[in-house]
Amino acid sequence: MNQSGKSRLLSRLKQVLPPGELSLEPAVLAEYAGDKWFASHQPDAVVRPRSTRSVSALLRFANAHRLPVTPRGAGFGYVGGCVPVRGGVVLSLERMDKIKEIHAGDFVAVVQAGVKTQTLQEAVEKLGLFYPPDPASRQDTAIGGNISTNAGGPRCLKYGVTRDYVLGLEVVLADGSVVRLGGRTHKNKTGFELHRLFVGSEGLLGVITEATLKLLPLPPFRVCLEVGFRTMRQAAKSVQAVFAAGFLPCAVELADAFTLAAAYKRTGSSRLRGCGAHLILELDGQIQSVRSELRVLQAIVKLQRPNFMRIGLGADPCEEVWQIRREFSYSLRDTGLTKLNQDIVVPRSRLEDLFAFAARLQKRHHLPVACFGHAGDGNIHVNIMVDFHQAGAKNRSQAALDELFRQVLAWGGSITGEHGVGLAKRRWWPLAVSKEVLQLHRTVKRALDPRDILNPGKFV
Repeated sequence: MNQSGKSRLLSRLKQVLPPGELSLEPAVLAEYAGDKWFASHQPDAVVRPRSTRSVSALLRFANAHRLPVTPRGAGFGYVGGCVPVRGGVVLSLERMDKIKEIHAGDFVAVVQAGVKTQTLQEAVEKLGLFYPPDPASRQDTAIGGNISTNAGGPRCLKYGVTRDYVLGLEVVLADGSVVRLGGRTHKNKTGFELHRLFVGSEGLLGVITEATLKLLPLPPFRVCLEVGFRTMRQAAKSVQAVFAAGFLPCAVELADAFTLAAAYKRTGSSRLRGCGAHLILELDGQIQSVRSELRVLQAIVKLQRPNFMRIGLGADPCEEVWQIRREFSYSLRDTGLTKLNQDIVVPRSRLEDLFAFAARLQKRHHLPVACFGHAGDGNIHVNIMVDFHQAGAKNRSQAALDELFRQVLAWGGSITGEHGVGLAKRRWWPLAVSKEVLQLHRTVKRALDPRDILNPGKFV
């Protein structure tokens, strides 16, 4: 379609939507061209609806005119999932940010897609309730985006990922029809679990406008055990010993020497100086049982002769411990190198193998590799650190990524645990699934979006 035809189409769309919801301003278009990954492509328009009715009207119009629509949450993804690679309309759900209901008796919250994760958590915790999924950027990410990528976080070891809390969804399909899937009961076997189909769908199958989420009782007490080690082997053995002793902590986080050196430079925290590995264990539950378990955990970890052990008793001291963890990603950016963030997953038994493999990868390709993340479930963020001004750096980084993903798959792992495929991992998508599974994805996509208007150009 030529530019004049496109302009006429967008003018007609503007008449379909309520005033102020469609923008053609160059500055706005530039703002919505990408996410936290490196790719970007400017859309032709940005629509920020205030209601499901507006979303429905947009998709009905777009489907009739084969106009590409790229759904967007808060834009904090790491795989280019909301880059409008074919132009068209970016559909941002940011204005649909109301918590519609928190029902303490039913342990249920009903929220619009644009509600920030931390906003929901703080609201339910005031009522003694708990929404466990906790992506690291929870203060910025939106519930709709979390659902679209099936976001995880440190607490998913004990409590599960976002899909485990989705009881029901309101979804607008590609043709503009609105469906309500699932419900508000904690058990429901009425037909297919269609609401689960849209969890992790990355905006390819429909637009999530509202979610009914399961809540839990808020654990009355929590503690953190922060430990520094000389070597990653000591840390990995401590993690194995904790599980072998029958414990299921709320969170188990590991970080390597490169990450810690960068964090020390950023924070000046003396306890990180000289550490080859860093471990955080969090427990939650009833105060007496948590204190008792903490004593046993300390004894287990001491067997590996750590550099230091620090305890955070209660919510505020625990947050002080986690603040160091939240600085890791920013610390790596401070190095001035480009961080190629990969959220791979390996079986738990391969954790020590993964860190050893990352060290070999670094030597073989002459690139720093920084590893940190959710050791309890094998979801480690392997960051290839690249200076793209160096000759051959791009080719070496590509070779390192190829080797990383092939090894992870050979171990029976996954190329993504929580960020999604998007654009960034499209290269390795055919390696990660069989031809039959790839065809099944395409069949579902064609059934729900036969004109391919939803987030086109991505992995399906």
